[in-house]
Amino acid sequence: MIAAFSALMLNGFREARRNRVTLAVVFFAVLLLLGSAFLTEVTVSTFDRVLVDVGLGVMSLLMVLLAIFLSSGLLGREIERRTIFMMVSKPVSRATFLVARLAGTMLTLAVVLAAMGATFFLVLMLYGTRLHPTQFLAIGMLWMELLLLCSIGFLISSFSTPMISGLVTTCVFFAGHLSPDMYWAAERSKNLPLKYLGKAIYYVVPNLERFNYRPRATYFLTQPAGEVLLNIGYGLGYAIAATALAVIIFQRRDFK
Repeated sequence: MIAAFSALMLNGFREARRNRVTLAVVFFAVLLLLGSAFLTEVTVSTFDRVLVDVGLGVMSLLMVLLAIFLSSGLLGREIERRTIFMMVSKPVSRATFLVARLAGTMLTLAVVLAAMGATFFLVLMLYGTRLHPTQFLAIGMLWMELLLLCSIGFLISSFSTPMISGLVTTCVFFAGHLSPDMYWAAERSKNLPLKYLGKAIYYVVPNLERFNYRPRATYFLTQPAGEVLLNIGYGLGYAIAATALAVIIFQRRDFK
């Protein structure tokens, strides 16, 4: 079982790597370097903060787009190319197949994120910007956000098309970052149905702002370990629940 899981995970990693991973890394590096060169001309007193904020922001945007692309289309491509029939006909359960593919996707994103992080810190050192532990934490928590998004992407892909999965996952991304604002608006709303709807969205949609440490990294602020561990537990719990539901649906799906 472990050998089959590892083989499927590495196979998924190789397939994802051949997509747009190298292009994403190169694009990020060029964009960050060009952007930081421009920022030296327009910001002097706040250059360090702007450089960190822009670098982490570009990294987050590219990684989220890549995560949505990979998680939403992987199962669909397997079904379209009929390769999934060969996989499930072997002594490999559908649950193992799906979880291994998710693990391969997360391994790909981890490698890309590490390459982007290395480029980011290289640029910081080139411009003499001090490194801070919260910058590393921001990148690590970004990976947690990607895990949560990919779990949702695989969940929707387990019963739907890649286009719908990509659309839903994108909506979850925006709603997840706006959920604290929606809760605040619902609390102050005098419309009772709207109030309950806003609170329901807040509790159902994952709160992705829990993983947004970019503002704190920008101002070089340290974070309590308890808060970080609580947010990691929140992300893992949500990802495990979404993956478990995806496995249940995927096992019942008819590919004929």
